[in-house]
Amino acid sequence: MSDARTPAQIEADIISRREQLAVVLDEIGMRVHPKTIMDDAKAKAAEAVDRTAGRAFVAVNRAVSDVKAQFVTEDGAPRLERVVPVALLAVGVVGLIATSRKRRKS
Repeated sequence: MSDARTPAQIEADIISRREQLAVVLDEIGMRVHPKTIMDDAKAKAAEAVDRTAGRAFVAVNRAVSDVKAQFVTEDGAPRLERVVPVALLAVGVVGLIATSRKRRKS
C-alpha cells in the first residue's frame, strides 16, 4: 500500500479544495444576498397572487356559467319561464326605488 503522497499532490489537493470552497462560498453569498432574498420573496408573492387570481377567475367563470345555464338552453335559446319572472321582479324593484325617491323628495 502506497499511501504516501508527494508534496505536489498534496498541494494540488489543497488548491482543488480551495477552488471548490470558493465556489461554495460564492453560492452561499448569492443565496443570502438581500437582493436575492427580496427577488425570491417577490417571485413567491407573485406566484401566490397569480394562483389566487387564477382560482378566483375559474370560480367566477363557473358561477357565471351556472347562472347562464339557468336562463339559456344549451342551444342558446332563452328560457322564458325563468327570464320573464326575473325581469318582472327587476322592474318591480326599480319601480319601488323610484317611488321611494319621489316620496322622499316630496
